[in-house]
Amino acid sequence: MRNLFLIIFTLGTISLSAQKIETTLSDAYTQFANDSNLKYATIGFYVVSANSSPIISINSQVGLAPASTQKIITSATAFALLNKDFTYQTTLSYSGKIINGVLNGDIFIKGTGDPTLGSWRYANTKEDNIISTFKTAISQAGINAITGHVFSDETNWDGEVTPDGWIWQDIGSYYGAGARAVNWRENQYDLLLRSGEKIGDTVSIVGYIPSFIAGLHLRSAATSAGKGTGDNAYIYYPLNENFGYVRGTIPFGENKFKISGSMPHPGLQLSLTLEASIKNISVEEAAAQYPMETKCDQTSTTFYTYNSPTLKDISFWFLNKSINLYGEAFLKTLGKEFLNSGSTEKGVEVIQNFWKKQGIEPYAINIQDGSGLSPGNRITAKSLVQILQYSKAQKWFADYYKGFPTINAMQMKSGSIGGVLSYTGIIKSKNGEEYTFALIVNNYNGGGNAMRKKMWKLLDVLK
Repeated sequence: MRNLFLIIFTLGTISLSAQKIETTLSDAYTQFANDSNLKYATIGFYVVSANSSPIISINSQVGLAPASTQKIITSATAFALLNKDFTYQTTLSYSGKIINGVLNGDIFIKGTGDPTLGSWRYANTKEDNIISTFKTAISQAGINAITGHVFSDETNWDGEVTPDGWIWQDIGSYYGAGARAVNWRENQYDLLLRSGEKIGDTVSIVGYIPSFIAGLHLRSAATSAGKGTGDNAYIYYPLNENFGYVRGTIPFGENKFKISGSMPHPGLQLSLTLEASIKNISVEEAAAQYPMETKCDQTSTTFYTYNSPTLKDISFWFLNKSINLYGEAFLKTLGKEFLNSGSTEKGVEVIQNFWKKQGIEPYAINIQDGSGLSPGNRITAKSLVQILQYSKAQKWFADYYKGFPTINAMQMKSGSIGGVLSYTGIIKSKNGEEYTFALIVNNYNGGGNAMRKKMWKLLDVLK
């Protein structure tokens, strides 16, 4: 009888606790939704308990632009289908003959989409380390000099680089770098700018990092703004034009103000960097001697294979620092591995097919890319929660969730593009209850920082 009483008491306590959080969260949401900055907004909010019972459901099956919370879908699919220890392979091969240490021919770098080559985020992938590793492999193959050139072979993936829906303001910036079969330095360069002494003065370009960028020709149309205004400069690189433009503003009184852009030809940049190192000349000198046409040789002799960091390590940075390039690389890799096409379109198809088998319809994850950068993506708050719940039950979950950053003392993935803010994650309250949540806001007005704090206040109820 005593045990029965304890069971009834415990169940009653749990029921009261559930009712309390439902009421408290509902009241907090009502206050949040009545904010004047959300008058014209659409809000998707979905929270479930550990046993999947809904705590609150507001527009939970309405497709909304998710921004970077979409990355949790791409990453989870990659873990599920590719394996947490999956690595990208980049091979070196040569054509021609080696005579007395001299290769009378060319060297080829064949890529399979490794987004970490030359990245500064891992000890072994840094630019100097990769070039040194490749040069050592070339030397061990008996090659001390070459009469030809180094070429990057990108035929493993389809030619399209920028996903549909990406906007012009984004694709010239570092976060708008598309994924290629051969990537280099996260396809990023830094641009150094000098502003004037007063508001309205012209801004000039004073340098690049690296000092020479293959195929890059920029002009500045930016101007100086007031102190403390920060980086409001954007790089625009029109298709089929000889020059791109820097527009917008940076604060006045700056001598080497740094903004980052996306390389026009990262594979070529890698080829020139390696060739310059082999020939002991500058990258600019290597570019001056480089042929106009690219070259691939499927009959070349492979002599070295380089393996990237593992998927779990790549995913950590993908989620933690929200690196769009990594998401597009994962997406195309899924397309190549499962539908034999390294394209965005086929990668999307793989993702939607996989989650349909888990009970999530394609239009609940109606996506155009792998990173969430496209404003045309549409995902429901419920699907984000379902994907987190599925992932929680998998052996790879700890490696996956490790990448979620801590924001406002909550481990959750955030998302932000124009007019969009979103959060999703799993939290254990101080009472020991576990909640999985997704909160998406589209078309709010006012400043992003103020809206973030209002969203955090709502989510604080779950702590």
